[in-house]
Formats: sequence, C-alpha cells, structure tokens
Amino acid sequence: MINLKGNADIRKKNIARCRERGVVLPTFGELRNPAAIGQQIKERLKSVGLWDVDPANLFRITWKNEPVEHGGGYAAVNAIELPSALTGVAARIIGLVGHWFPTGAHKVGATYGCLAPALISGSFDSQRQKAVWPSTGNYCRGGAYNSALLGCESIAILPEGMSRERFEWLKQIAGEVISTPGTESNVKEIFDACHQIDRERGDDVVIFNQFAELGNYLWHYEVTGNALAEVIAAACANGARYAGFTATTGSGGTLAAGDLLKQLYPTSKIIASEALQCPTLLRNGFGDHRIEGIGDKHVPWIHNVRNTDMITGIHDQDCIDLMRVFNEPAGHSYLTDIGVDSATIAVLDKLGISGIANLLSAIKAARYWELGSNDVLVTAFTDSMQLYQSRVDDLVASEGALSELAAARAMAGAIEHQGIENALELTYYERLRVHNLKYYTWIEQQGKTSEELNAQWYDPEYWTDVQQSVTRIDEMIDEFNREVAS
Repeated sequence: MINLKGNADIRKKNIARCRERGVVLPTFGELRNPAAIGQQIKERLKSVGLWDVDPANLFRITWKNEPVEHGGGYAAVNAIELPSALTGVAARIIGLVGHWFPTGAHKVGATYGCLAPALISGSFDSQRQKAVWPSTGNYCRGGAYNSALLGCESIAILPEGMSRERFEWLKQIAGEVISTPGTESNVKEIFDACHQIDRERGDDVVIFNQFAELGNYLWHYEVTGNALAEVIAAACANGARYAGFTATTGSGGTLAAGDLLKQLYPTSKIIASEALQCPTLLRNGFGDHRIEGIGDKHVPWIHNVRNTDMITGIHDQDCIDLMRVFNEPAGHSYLTDIGVDSATIAVLDKLGISGIANLLSAIKAARYWELGSNDVLVTAFTDSMQLYQSRVDDLVASEGALSELAAARAMAGAIEHQGIENALELTYYERLRVHNLKYYTWIEQQGKTSEELNAQWYDPEYWTDVQQSVTRIDEMIDEFNREVAS
C-alpha cells in the first residue's frame, strides 16, 4: 500500500522547504480537473515556460495543458484521432498526447504520484535525502525535474543505450546521472544499481522504484484514466461504442488507467503490449529491442494482471520504420498520396517510438476483434519525437534519406500487414500465469512478500484500497499546503 504514516518531524522539514521555495502542491483532483486550480496559480503560469524549472509547473502535470510552449493555461484533453487512411482499420483510434507535459512526457505525472505522498507524510526528507529515480528513460527525467522544482537532490538511473536527448537534458537537471549496461530490456541492471546505492548510501537516499510504487499506479488511475474517460465520452456521444484501451507494459503504471475505464465500461478490454523481441508476458521470453522506454523481462509489481484481457507483441522494426515514415519528407509525401490529410501528417511527430507501438497494438486489437467504424479504441502517445530526433538523424546518416518506395514498403509491412498473430486473448489461467511471473522478480530478488502477491490476485479490495486512497492523499495535500502558507 502507499505509505501515508511517515514521520512528523520530517514532514515539518518538508513544509519548511516548500515554504522557502514557494511550492504549492497540486492535489490529484486538480490535476484531473484543472478548472479547480486557483486563479493565482493560473495567473502565475502565464509567464512560465512549459519546461521551466519553476514550482508552478507542478500544476502542469495534467493532460489538459494548453498546447503551447510558454504561458499556456488549460484546455480540453490533449488527444489525437488518427484516420483510417493511416491506420488501415475502420475502428476509431484516439491517443492522449504526452508531448504537452513538462519534460515532454507523461512520466512526470507518475513521479509526482510517488513523490507527493512521501512529502506530505514525511517518509522522504527533502532537505537531507536524495531522491533516486530508476528508469528506462522518461521516469527518471520526470523525477529529476520534480526534484529540481523542490530544490532537493536527485539521482537518475537509466540504461546507457537510451537516446542522446535524454542524457543531454538530464545532465542539466539531475544532481547525478548513473548509466547502467544495456538498453530498455535491461531492467535487472537498473535494480542492481539501486541495491548498490542502497548498500553504499543507506538512509541518505530514498529509492522511488516506478515498477513497484503504487503512487505511479494511482496517478494514472485517477488522472490518465479520467482524461481517457472524457475523450471516450466525447467520441461516443453519437452512439459509438468504447471497445478498449491499449498501452505498452513499461512500469505498469499507464495500464492502471484501464482499470478505471473497465469500472466505467465493464465489457471493455485492456490490452497490454510489449516488444515481440522480448515477449515476457506473451511467452515467458526474453531479449533486446528498440522500443525505447518500455523496460521488460519482468512483470511490474503494480500491473493489475487480473484485469488484463490481451497481450500483443509488437515488432520493434515496425516502430522504427514508421518513425521514419512519420518524420521524413518522403514519408509525408507517400502519406499524402494514400489520402492521409495534412492536419494528421502535421501532428505525427507527437508519437514517440513507444507511442507508435501503442498505435500498432490498437490496430492489432481492432483486427483481432473485427471492430468497425462504430467502435472506439484509446491509447496514449506517451512522448514525442522531441526525445528521439537523434534516432532519425542516425538512420539517415547510416542508410540515407527515406525514399517513397521505402515508405510504401514500411506502411505495407507495419500497418497494412499488421495481423492478429502475436496477440493472445487471456483466459483466467493465462492471466494467472503472467501474474505468477512476479514471484521471480519481486519475492526472490526485491524483497516483496508472497502474501501481498496473493492479495493482488485473490483479494478484490487490494486494488480498490489503492484507488480509494486518493481521497485521503488529497486531504493531506490540502492540509500540507495550509501549513506551508501559515
């Protein structure tokens, strides 16, 4: 469960730190519904850039930021609906856009979901301890950013094979950057680095492990889930049917949004996706891949597997090929020729590599369940090409610019031929098989208990208790802010 007991003396120190830096903490409710944010904060944001290291940007950890780089307020949920001319399926596919978060990725929300309860309870000392953010990319960026807003020191951990953009920005924001061997598939190496830091530095650090922190789950359940619910309500206003939600597994946090949607739409599906080159959920497999940011070879502790209906394996080459089509002139020219409108082409750079994987998973689900034009699938485009342009530049340097023929081949292979293979609809015992894989990472290696593992599966109140804790957390945030202001 989320620790809300903490330490009263440390809580007082956190209050003093926030008072010193002019920090006001947003509630989960305000991030879900920015209309509830006070006018003073809204006025302050008019002079603040989206990525500025300004505590006011805590109130921009929402899907409803006005889509501008500086001085924006709030608007409708940032989302893109991709047309059938692009997706090749009749079903409507809509994705939330993570580009308009501070840091350019939605993981800044997951880190706030972990950090805020620790601050208001006093389980993290912002004046003395360093916040450790283990990640396969965006989570450590979000954690380092939120730490900087509070003026506390941070340690970012991520694989050495991640994009240059991530490392260059982190060097300016994080107090310390640790690169671990491998790429997004090498999560155990990240855990090993955390254990080493814990042994060497002890009480001087607090490790916020996104794969195990239920604050990550809760933020997505409450904020991402409700953003998707608004998009779905608008899309289905004229009688369309909501069919399901798809997300790459990653830390398991984004999938929590599907839990809220399943409560609202009990017949809807949750589709968890992973790289076909590392099919841990699909086949108990392993490997390496190039879909950056979706660490694997394990089942995240915070993944509510019992609610998952399908697993899809997405080929990483399909994602790389479409990245080029979506971001090079010849790709745009070919898309125009096949009837994709210019407005859609103009926003394709809002899909990062894992966002493209989510799109392909939605296409695969649409074909598997034979969905039609009255069906709606939703997903998340968690970050944008702002974090991956170097990958395109490297490919152009090594292979030459994309040709229209290559673009046509890429669209044919990645979208037109995206079939129902490597899609597993889960039975009860298939779900249990995936859930049981948690044992080998979390009980044998990371110190969790088999009693809690069983509670996640057999106790229906386990997940609802986490979900309902948002009320108490928001009450504690309000009380914390009152003491900061006094």
